[in-house]
Amino acid sequence: MTDEPLALTPELLLQAYAAGIFPMGDEGSEQELYWVDPHERGILPLDGLHISRSLRKAIRQGGFEVHVNRDFAGTMRDCAAREQTWINDTIHDLYGALHARGAAHSVEVWRGGRRTGGLYGVSIGAAFFGESMVSFEPNASKIALVWLVARLRAGGYRLLDTQFTTAHLESMGGIGIGRARYHRMLQGAITVRARFDALPADADIETVLRYAQPA
Repeated sequence: MTDEPLALTPELLLQAYAAGIFPMGDEGSEQELYWVDPHERGILPLDGLHISRSLRKAIRQGGFEVHVNRDFAGTMRDCAAREQTWINDTIHDLYGALHARGAAHSVEVWRGGRRTGGLYGVSIGAAFFGESMVSFEPNASKIALVWLVARLRAGGYRLLDTQFTTAHLESMGGIGIGRARYHRMLQGAITVRARFDALPADADIETVLRYAQPA
């Protein structure tokens, strides 16, 4: 027998997500993590995405490109590029390993050859666990979220977990639900097969909008 802590592996991390908990890094440490299972869990109902008139106009104006998994590591670095961040070295390594095995994805907004925003998260069955999002210009993270929801709806997903609620997410339809309800939704989603790649990579803007927010 040993008192040494259990090593956190990509496999263990997926098991944790399937059980309804997720890790966050300690801002004061490059390695330590702690586990979170909030009393109120943030989700964005996949039939409830709100796209404001101004955002829809900005999307239709174009001038940007959206790519999936073009630079997952770079998107994580972008999300961590803030004064205080929970995305430490251990988080980078673990989620990079999940991405390498096809269990973590990034949605990235590019303009003029550089990333201007995006998001990343973990996929298990028909559940997608959003980890972090970032924007370096107006609407970039919102555009990434629209593309993500379109992709999840096209692929048959049932749950988009945002972990917590924020004013930013609430403005796009995010809500908070109790822990017990979340766990029921989670168990109903992780056993269902879904496809993250069902939406064609070259889908045009109107197709994306139609999937993201059907009439």
